Amino acid sequence: MPHVFEAATSGRSKCRGCGIAIGKGELRFGERIENPFADAAELTLWFHPMCAAYKRPESLIEALASNADVADREDLERRAKGSAAAGRLQRIDGAEMAKGGQATCRHCREAIPKGTWRIRLVFFEEGRFNPAGYIHLACAKAYFETEADILDHVLHFSRELGAEERDALTRVARG
Repeated sequence: MPHVFEAATSGRSKCRGCGIAIGKGELRFGERIENPFADAAELTLWFHPMCAAYKRPESLIEALASNADVADREDLERRAKGSAAAGRLQRIDGAEMAKGGQATCRHCREAIPKGTWRIRLVFFEEGRFNPAGYIHLACAKAYFETEADILDHVLHFSRELGAEERDALTRVARG
């Protein structure tokens, strides 16, 4: 069964990318995958379309090819192609201030000091996103192996940050 775009029939499903509920009537993207927990069964993972563009770009691009009437189609396709081109970008799960000095950067293997910005990482395994550690904000270009601006990805998944924190993160990221 192919991937789908549809209006949410209720407000109960949560986006697999950001964890926020998808409102009733809101456009959602359904990625159809083989159920890793059952034989010969299929599973639909629901996403906000923009979350899918960042975290599941190949599936979204495939679905956009057969759905011409999707709102913001060009923007979704552009962002999905950017994420697909640099595969590690799909691991971004937002940014936060380091709560302690225990975490180690997955790129440079050095400690991430308390009170500094770090990027949360996730891996997609068995139909879900699992925590995969952190990287220094300064290690982002080298870790993600891209010269593209990753700030849109990071801010999209950092919804818990207030306006002042988002501004501070932007200033630090832009140098």
